[in-house]
Amino acid sequence: MVTLNRIYTRTGDGGRTRLSTGEEVDKYNPRVEAYGAVDETNACIGLARLHTKDDAVLDAILERVQNDLFDLGADLAAPERGAPLPWEALRILQGQVDRLEQELDSLNDQLDDLTSFVLPAGSPASAALHLARTVCRRAERTTVYLAQIEGETVSEPVIRYLNRLSDLLFVASRWCNDKGKADVLWKPGATR
Repeated sequence: MVTLNRIYTRTGDGGRTRLSTGEEVDKYNPRVEAYGAVDETNACIGLARLHTKDDAVLDAILERVQNDLFDLGADLAAPERGAPLPWEALRILQGQVDRLEQELDSLNDQLDDLTSFVLPAGSPASAALHLARTVCRRAERTTVYLAQIEGETVSEPVIRYLNRLSDLLFVASRWCNDKGKADVLWKPGATR
């Protein structure tokens, strides 16, 4: 259980922060950038959910995703640095990726086929989900970058989860555009 009874600590005033392991790092550390982008993704999904609350199926999926993203942030904030951690760290599991794939496939099977690229537009829910998708792609890029740094570790399920999530958010944006019927399609060269 997490207990937060004091919100500010002043430890960040000097541009440093602590990972959940207690390790002190710069606020611009690639690991902090990665879990910060995950947090931004979660906030964007929360905003999108203002527009999906009447869709019980999609809103339940997004609520589960928001919880998973906290798990994912906790995973990134507790890196393995050789010696085992003195507690069992919360990790993203392949089962969470598998569930996301199943939900993605279930939604996608009900969509109209695509005939062009989709502009990030349409209903308010769709536009908000497109924003969440682009922020999720950034979270994925920063996490992949982190994984390439010597001495840093990122589990494969974390990267797979972010990759599938951006796909799910794309499909969800189309779902909110009358299952693809109201998508706003790109018209190449139409504004020349």
